[in-house]
This record gives sequence, C-alpha cells and structure tokens, in this order.
Amino acid sequence: MLYEMKQTKSRAFTAENTAGAAGSGGQANRGRKGAPCIEGFKQGETIELLHCEGAGVIRHIWMTIPPGNADHMRNVILRIYWDGQKHPSVETPIGDFFGVAHGRQRPMQSDCVTMQSGKGFNCWIPMPFKQQAVVTIENDSDSDVRLLFYQIDATLGDELDDAAGYFHARFRRSNPCPMHEDFVITDGIEGRGVYLGTTLGVRSLYNDCWWGEGEVKFYLDGDEEYPTLCGTGAEDYMGSAWGLEEVLTPYQGAPLVDGGNGLYSLYRFHVRDPIYFQERLKVTIQQIGYGSGSKAREHYGDALVRYRAFGNDEAADDCYFERSDDYCAVAYWYQSLPSLPFDRFPTREERSRDLGTSDSGRPARTDM
Repeated sequence: MLYEMKQTKSRAFTAENTAGAAGSGGQANRGRKGAPCIEGFKQGETIELLHCEGAGVIRHIWMTIPPGNADHMRNVILRIYWDGQKHPSVETPIGDFFGVAHGRQRPMQSDCVTMQSGKGFNCWIPMPFKQQAVVTIENDSDSDVRLLFYQIDATLGDELDDAAGYFHARFRRSNPCPMHEDFVITDGIEGRGVYLGTTLGVRSLYNDCWWGEGEVKFYLDGDEEYPTLCGTGAEDYMGSAWGLEEVLTPYQGAPLVDGGNGLYSLYRFHVRDPIYFQERLKVTIQQIGYGSGSKAREHYGDALVRYRAFGNDEAADDCYFERSDDYCAVAYWYQSLPSLPFDRFPTREERSRDLGTSDSGRPARTDM
C-alpha cells in the first residue's frame, strides 16, 4: 500500500549521483543544475547507470536523448543484470523497450512503459533483486549521442520472499520472417514465472490486404505441437477489432499505425490477466493476412497457401492466406533465477536494416 511506512530507503541514480548515495544529489555547480546529463555518449561506449548491492526494487526508469534519430532508438541498447549473473536478463533497444518499434518516436501511454510526447521515456515496471542489480547502456549506433539524461529510482532494503520473480525483457527481429513460419516473440525460457507483455512491430511487405489475422500463441510447460493459450488475431490480441487504428489504453494499444509505409507498432500488457508458467514458455504469432486471394497469388506465386475466411464460402476470392513480413518484438516477463542466457542478439545491421532514411542518407526524423 502507498500509505505503508516501511523500513526501506529511497535512492535515485543519475548522471550527477551515479552511486545513488544519500545526501549527494545536486552538488555540481554549487547545486545550480551543474550536471543533469552525460554529454557526449560516444559511439561504441558502454556506461553503467546503476550498481546496487543487497536487496531492493527498481521502481522507475526515466531517460531521454535528443529526438529524431532512428539509428539511436534502435541501436542504443539497455541491459540489466541480476544477482551476479554474467549474462543480461534485459537486452533490448531503448525505443522498442519503451513501447514503440521501428526506431520511431510516438506518444505512447501505458501503465508499464511510456513515451511522453514521443520524447520522455519511462518504465514503471517494478524490478526486485535480492543480492545485486546492474543497469548498463551501450551506444552501438553509427554516431555519438550528444546528450543522455536519465534517472533510475529504486528502494533499498526491501523484504523479498521466494515468490519475487526477476524481470526479463528481450528483443527479437526477423526481416523478413520466412513464409509459412510463425514469428517467435520469445523462446528458450525455462523456470517458473509470469509473462507480462509484448511490444510488437510489423513492417508489412505486401500492402494490398490486411496483414494481421495471425493468432498469438502461448506454449506453456509441456505444450508441444499445440499451445494452451491461442488468440484470434493480431489486432484482437492488442484489444482492437476489424483492423487497427492508433489508440492508447493502460494495457493495450497501437501508438503507430502507418498503413502508407506499412509500419505498425502495438503493445499488450497482461497486468490484469497474467500468464503463469511453471517450467517453460514460448510465445509466437502466425503470419496470416486477409484479402483477395487472386491478387495475393500474383504477389506470392506458388508459395501462396490460402484458407477459407469465416463468413465466406470456399469459392470466395477474399480469404485468409500465409504471408511473409518483417517482425520484431520485445517480450517482458518475470521468472526465477538462474535464467538461461539469451540466444544470439541481432547485430546492428540486422536491427537497423530497412528502418528508413532521409534523402541525405542519414536516419530519418522520427518525432514528427
């Protein structure tokens, strides 16, 4: 409860007070805003933003960088390590982590992550740790980040029992995802935990039809060929229906719907309907569209596989059919430790390909 007075200590980790020490904030320039940010976050540099020993909870992460650079949004990488594990439990580009895919910046508002006005990045997901927490940020882009502002708010000395899971988040991209294959949002999760949510990015590579008929599937514990949980379509999973419009709600929505360029960014957080697993978890989404089968065959040729669309008869031209698109996702979950290392993180070229550039060849402005 917010009104409970606990034996915990509140701390803030910033560019000025990197250790989050008591009574050590705002000292630079005799306390007159002397060091609010890191100036010159160099290309190739990794900075430790937080290092805590003992038990605690990261309560809030805020950061911002100069807006409008898709390369920075996709290639500045956030990593978090728990309780001395050498491999990260969080490894994701900052843009995707804070809820908007494709290196874009858009107003994004949820109870878990936000992009206020597309520029102020916030994460409100509580992240408990029992022995140690380390947060780093790497500039793996092609250029320096001129200014990096951040504040990580934490409490220290929290009493945590065995039911407290460790926060995890990972990024994947498949560009393009092979036809007849489901895009894997996350896999290789072993242990006990609870799935929290998804930021999903889709770049539609065939725009003469609706792309989002694919079902989101959760393979829990002993599931093999078929999942325990299966949805009805991509926009349905995000709480919409009959297509998609830009909409923001506390737990589900779409901050980016750009049909002209085939760019979509969606989110879904399972705060009120958590998904529990006891041994392992895999999450996938099918690549299935709806539209004219004859037009789709002109595009896909003999690779096209079509299915009857509900409400239509077998002879109808409009149908469901397999597609191949550019998919990316961040999966968010809690689980027990030790956790398995993630498989290969996409390279800079794999993360950056087809993000879009301006006429000058520089990354396109994304805050307009």
